[in-house]
Amino acid sequence: MNNGAVNDGAVHNTILRLNNIRKTYGKGDTRLEVLRGVNVELQAGEMVALVGPSGSGKSTLLHIMALLDHPDAGEMVIGDKKIGKSDASRTLLRRSTIGVVYQFHHLLPEFSAAENVMLPQIIAGVSRRAAATRAALLLEQVGLANRGHHRPAELSGGEQQRVAIARALANAPPLLVADEPTGNLDQANAVKIFALLREICLQQRITIFMATHNQDLARQCTRVIEMREGIVKPFLLL
Repeated sequence: MNNGAVNDGAVHNTILRLNNIRKTYGKGDTRLEVLRGVNVELQAGEMVALVGPSGSGKSTLLHIMALLDHPDAGEMVIGDKKIGKSDASRTLLRRSTIGVVYQFHHLLPEFSAAENVMLPQIIAGVSRRAAATRAALLLEQVGLANRGHHRPAELSGGEQQRVAIARALANAPPLLVADEPTGNLDQANAVKIFALLREICLQQRITIFMATHNQDLARQCTRVIEMREGIVKPFLLL
């Protein structure tokens, strides 16, 4: 397994820690325990791949990690902040700390690429002018300097995912959570998007936690963990 250049021997700081996270859906006889005591710790500058079969709980874990869902039990710490149950405080923390990239880009079709990247900044209180300046910079970084005025329908699938990555980086989060970010792309674009994420991790020291079924890409991450039947463990790729 290639641990990648992100494993550079530097002293890393803990960005996120999950302790005994549990999540169950349904009631009575229909209860399904999706997460059964998950423990994960992420360090600054890591790119960690999460692998496992469909239905093993990967997306549920990522949604909880991104503060999009609540665990039933367990403790979650981001930096030095223990995450509480208040939706308002979770929203504020997510806005400033976590960027999310989905398999399907979820861009707003009525807005241009630049406006999609500006929106999270404006919601966070950034002026429109400053948001536009940063959006242009981010689009340039993801190779779309000349596509800012185009709406999503005018962009290719790979370009749309690049806009989604720029949007996830809009508020400079230290943690990027990606749920199958290359799963909806052809192989060539999948390789390009992964290379872009890895470059972001290396150059900007952003921690990336990425669910993927692509073991060739997973091999290039700092480390790989596997989810099976609601628990995670280190995984050795063949």
